[in-house]
Formats: sequence, structure tokens, C-alpha cells
Amino acid sequence: MLSAPTVLIVEDNYLLLEMLTRLCEREGMRVLTASSGEAALTTLRDGGEAIDWLLTDILLPGLIDGWVVAAAFRDRHPRRPVIYASTVAQIEGRSVPGSLFIRKPFHAREIAELASAIVASHAKASLAADGGHRVTG
Repeated sequence: MLSAPTVLIVEDNYLLLEMLTRLCEREGMRVLTASSGEAALTTLRDGGEAIDWLLTDILLPGLIDGWVVAAAFRDRHPRRPVIYASTVAQIEGRSVPGSLFIRKPFHAREIAELASAIVASHAKASLAADGGHRVTG
């Protein structure tokens, strides 16, 4: 059986965090959450190998912002997806290579489509790693 991809969602708005969690779970993902940059870095340190992609707000409370979280994730996983979200239209021209920026407010459909594409990509990669044979358990 293919394992579900895991996403770390970093968002300080509780209602938005809940909505994003439900959307990703509906797409078949395992969801880890953090409401601050510090909590996100702890999650990355403690279980970062299992995280397949990151969805982070840029403007977070505390000393650690979404840029720091994304850089830490990218250091650990150079090729895994990173998606930034912010209400600010242009964020100082900063980004992490291979990342995607989504401006808030976004439509739930946009996140559902991204999550669905990442699940499909994860399944394809898992099948390729298994030599093209689906493993059932």
C-alpha cells in the first residue's frame, strides 16, 4: 500500500489552519501543523524526514518567519515542494528555489488542486521507486 504524502502546514490563523488541514486530509494526505516558526522548526527537527512538502505562511508571530522555515526545509529536502502564502503581494523578491508563491486570500480550490497534484506526483514517484509495481498490504 502506498503511504500518504505528509505535509507540514505552518499558519498562525487558526481558522485558516483548520481549513487547510481538512482540504489536505480530504486529498489523502497526512497533515502536521504548526502555528509559529519556532513550532515548525521543532517539527522539522523531530520528524522532518517524513515531511514530503511544506505550505508556510511568510508572516508568522515570533522571531522565526516563513522564510526561515522554508530555508530549513529546503536544506533538509532540496527537491521537495515548498509553497509560500502571504497577504503581501511582493515579498522583497525572496524565495527558495523550486518554490511556489500563493497570495492570500486564496481560494480553497487552489490549495485542493495543489494538494491533489502533489498526491499524484507522490504516488507516481512511489510506484517508480518500487519498479512500477504497486505494493499492497
